[in-house]
Amino acid sequence: MVQITPTAVNKVREILESQNPKPAGLRLAVVGGGCSGFSYSMAFENKPSMLDKTYDYEGLKVYVDQASMLYLEGAEVDYVETLEGSGFKFNNPNVKSTCGCGSSFSA
Repeated sequence: MVQITPTAVNKVREILESQNPKPAGLRLAVVGGGCSGFSYSMAFENKPSMLDKTYDYEGLKVYVDQASMLYLEGAEVDYVETLEGSGFKFNNPNVKSTCGCGSSFSA
């Protein structure tokens, strides 16, 4: 199961509310690419696909496709604000290595 911290849920809700028309939920995915082989993807979705796993976090619908679930099982998504910037951060126990930029990984 993918975990999303309350801070991340609140930030996604804040962004979601500003969309017009309002999407149904958030898609989390792992896509090929980046210097280490895979990278994370977050996008708003109007409806889930038939084979998606759907999670509900305090009313926020999160969709994960079956292939991505292999890499995201046990991962946690957080929203962090630091002096260097702010953004969503994936803490994934399945990652074997990451690249220098921190936006791609290998599993």
